[in-house]
Amino acid sequence: MRTGHQTYSPKKTEMLQKIKEYSEGSQVIAASRIRKVRARQMMALRKDFRGELNILVAKNKLVTMALKDSRTNIDQFLTSITDQNALIFTSMNPFKLQLMLDKNKVDLPARAGDIATNDVILPAGNTGMPPGPVLSEFKELKVPTKIDAGNIVVTQDTTVVKTGEKISPKLSGLLAKLNLKPIKAGLSLNAAYMDGLVFHRTDLSLNLDEYQRNIQAAFNSAMALAVNSAFLTKETTPLILAQAARHARALAVEAAIPTRESLPDILSTAQLRAQTILSLAQKKGFSG
Repeated sequence: MRTGHQTYSPKKTEMLQKIKEYSEGSQVIAASRIRKVRARQMMALRKDFRGELNILVAKNKLVTMALKDSRTNIDQFLTSITDQNALIFTSMNPFKLQLMLDKNKVDLPARAGDIATNDVILPAGNTGMPPGPVLSEFKELKVPTKIDAGNIVVTQDTTVVKTGEKISPKLSGLLAKLNLKPIKAGLSLNAAYMDGLVFHRTDLSLNLDEYQRNIQAAFNSAMALAVNSAFLTKETTPLILAQAARHARALAVEAAIPTRESLPDILSTAQLRAQTILSLAQKKGFSG
């Protein structure tokens, strides 16, 4: 294949054609960095999601050549492709794609210089390690410990490094001794393109628990507003009627209007008031 004055090898030509072919048949194009991604993970994804995802690993220059000017606003997506990337071609919503990729990540031991993918927490409990020089490592990392039955015990959950921070050689060594694997490895979208829109890593990171809490809070606020303003819907009508019944009963009791529903409360209220008056009178020396 010849482009301008440059001739490409059959292998590069085949890759260019494949990128264009997959692009034309997909609604979404996504890029995922592949550092620390194992080949078997890629193979498992290709196998498990055959027909839903097409995954290609190509040099960024070839990707740019194949996709440049192919779609509206595609250049903004291409500028997000840095480092070593895998291209994912799919019709799956990019947010759903990110959640699916997160579920397929694996836990790996930490190496010195790794960037923490989540807060790294040393859990409270018996480490199974006898006391010795390693105690100084816990102390240096400000992890509270005690000795119990000849073993080092971490007395409370302790965050030793936060998300985005670099893992030190001493910390990686201690984590290895504790058999902790704090690094999540796998495909994680760096950018995604859909219908002329470009979504970046921060856009695609969803906290489903927080999202659910926000929806629940919004629902509760809407329900409270609708009930208090007597806005009738299938959901609010039972609550509005119950609230109205409570208010009517309270008004009938306060006004001493006897009905089958209010009479027991009227009598008990009258008895309570009478007992209060009697108690006050007795305090002033009235014997009755």
